[in-house]
Parts: sequence; structure tokens; C-alpha cells
Amino acid sequence: MSEDLSRPVLSGSGASDYERYLRTDELLALQKTPAEQVHRDELLFQTVHQSSELWLKLAAAEVEEATRLVDGDDLGGAIRLLRRASLCLRLITDQLEMLEHMSPWEYQEVRKVLGHGSGFDSPGFVGLREVAPGLGRAFRAALGRSGLELTELYVRAREHEDLYQLAEMLIEWDERVSVWRYRHYKVISRVIGAHVVGTQGTPVEVLGKLIQQSFYPELWEVRDRLTQRSIEEAEARL
Repeated sequence: MSEDLSRPVLSGSGASDYERYLRTDELLALQKTPAEQVHRDELLFQTVHQSSELWLKLAAAEVEEATRLVDGDDLGGAIRLLRRASLCLRLITDQLEMLEHMSPWEYQEVRKVLGHGSGFDSPGFVGLREVAPGLGRAFRAALGRSGLELTELYVRAREHEDLYQLAEMLIEWDERVSVWRYRHYKVISRVIGAHVVGTQGTPVEVLGKLIQQSFYPELWEVRDRLTQRSIEEAEARL
């Protein structure tokens, strides 16, 4: 007799292995029921934020593993994982557009049941901020092992392709974080205003100032040095 492949074989309470593996019973029970909602847009709000937490969890895990690979001189493996992490940030940035489909006035109903909840308390973003500095330290250590100064790495990039590409993935990651922060700030400004305070009493303007923060400022500053060096070399040839 042939095996009935429609029957679940994994442990769990779901009706199928798909449901059991993904724990959809638990996952889909995490959102408020219609009876619990003060406004139907709570489902939209929770879906955007809960899915963002999952992507941020994955991004932080990839950055952490990429750091370990850089420490082991597996730069190619680290680059691959950092591409994933950057894509996670692109996805959560894009989905912020969903929040703009909430009426600013109707959002005020949702806001009343958020308590003191704030994006500053996001476990995903906290995790991201915890792992990002370690990646920078690992890169600087790898750069030190190469015997190159950062400007020279960029000038001689094709001689040190993997290390150069790693540097570019770090700045890609840094930029994705800044773009996400900017988009988040603009969405908040559009929904609740740019000159009000958030649920924890933090002025919205503070979010705008955070946009300029960088995990790896030296990777931005090296562009200035490269441009200045190019100008000086051109002038020396005159």
C-alpha cells in the first residue's frame, strides 16, 4: 500500500505538516481578533510590525554569522550573508508603505491602545544594533591582516577583491539602515505629524536626527579622502 502523503508526520497540532512546521496555529493567533480590535486597521498595524520583527531577527542572525566568518577569513561567505541581511532591511522598508494606507485620524484610535509602546523598544532593532559594531571590528581586523590602510584598499580594490567587496557590503548594510530609518521617520510624520511626541514622549524630530547616525563612519569618510586624493594627483600632473 502506498504511503498517504497528505497525512502529517511531524509532531504538533496543525492539520498538515506545513502548519506544524511553520507553527501557523501559534503564528496566526498572535494578532488581535476582530472582537478585540478597537479599529480593524489594528490587523494591518500588527502585521507590518510583527513581520518586521521576524525580518530583523533574521538580519541580525546573518550579520552575527557573517562576523564569525570574517574572523575566520571566509570573506566570500560573509558577503553572501550580508547580502541577505541587506535584503531583509529592504523588505521591511518597502512594507512601511502599508502604514500610509491608514487614515491619520483612524490611526489615532489604534494609538490609544499602544500604551507606551515605541519603535525604540523593538527587539529586532535592538538586536541589530548589538551585532552591527562587532561586524565593524571584524572588518577592521581583516583590514589590518591585509596590511592595507582603508584608502589604499579602495585604490587597489581589484587586487583585493574580496576585502573590497566586504567593505562595500558593510556600507550597503549601513545605508539600508539609514534608508529604513528615514522611511520610518517620514511615515510617522505623515501619519501623526512631524512636530508632536511619540507614545514614549519622544519628539518625532528626534527620529529625523537619528537618520545621520552610522555604524561604520570610516567607510563614508574614505570617499572624501579618495576624491581629495584624485584632485591632488590631477593637480600634480599639471
